Amino acid sequence: MLKKIFVAAYCGLAVFLMSFSVKNTTEKPSELYYQNPTEVTWKLLGQIDFIKKKNPHYGEVMYPMVNGTLKALQGKKIKASGFIVPIDSKSYALSKNVFAQCFFCGNAGPETIMGIKFKGSTPRLKTDTYVTMEGTFRYNADDIDDWIYHIENAVITHQK
Repeated sequence: MLKKIFVAAYCGLAVFLMSFSVKNTTEKPSELYYQNPTEVTWKLLGQIDFIKKKNPHYGEVMYPMVNGTLKALQGKKIKASGFIVPIDSKSYALSKNVFAQCFFCGNAGPETIMGIKFKGSTPRLKTDTYVTMEGTFRYNADDIDDWIYHIENAVITHQK
């Protein structure tokens, strides 16, 4: 009987003391939320080399070799400015140049454009609108049917 009383008292004391412990009931935002964006310039994006490799569908193709600075930004918050270029009726890209001088219309290369995936719904934008946006940087060095550079979870912070 005395043993049951001690066990009950011990458990009661333990529960009482645990009620004073600090509980973290709020979920912390991700580290990316607190990260200041790194400004990515077109000059930095243009520091890229290409290497010829065999592709099973296209034969010999030039693959991008992304520089180390940009590799270190993979998955990090960035800020970039450029011109809006429509890709189709539902998507846009951020370009170093206006539409008439974009790489698929003029003499620039594929490193002068970034695919955009907006956070939330895609806004309606006019061609050649100059914007500054923040989002998560992603580079692609393997899929030749995709952009080399991407800005994901993009939010427009300034628009002219």
